[in-house]
Amino acid sequence: MALSMYQASIPVFIRGLENLSHILNKALAHAEARKLDPTVFITARLYPDMFALARQVQIASDTAKGAAARLSGLDNPSYADTEASFPELQQRITKTIDFLKSIKPEQIEGSEEKLVVLPTRAKGDIHFTGQNYLLQQALPNFFFHVTTAYDILRHNGVEIGKWDYYGTFN
Repeated sequence: MALSMYQASIPVFIRGLENLSHILNKALAHAEARKLDPTVFITARLYPDMFALARQVQIASDTAKGAAARLSGLDNPSYADTEASFPELQQRITKTIDFLKSIKPEQIEGSEEKLVVLPTRAKGDIHFTGQNYLLQQALPNFFFHVTTAYDILRHNGVEIGKWDYYGTFN
């Protein structure tokens, strides 16, 4: 059986967000155990011109829900990007996962050749087929931001490793 567009998108985004949630929980526990202000992690970045942790989580969320909406033809939920604490970031992840879980396979299937137009500030509109959008833009962008969130926390001493990033396998 061939891999479907649904299988390559929705469950992958959900798993990545669940693992990101786990990593954020470990970061909050780390801050509490060491009596650190959790805001230090929320505003941390790897380099001055890179986005902080909160923005990395927001973009991962935006990428997952945006891809699901574009491929399914649904409206993309809009979130305010105001999260400034671990509980607020967790709420955003939960909202995003709930939206992803509401999408049925038949809403995504057959979107391989669907025209997807991605507006960008830097390059204007970029045109993709659904499959190229998912495989060449949405998934790489999603994992870039999830990985960068992981890297920010790891760089700041949170005791996380590859298995926290991977999660458990069923």
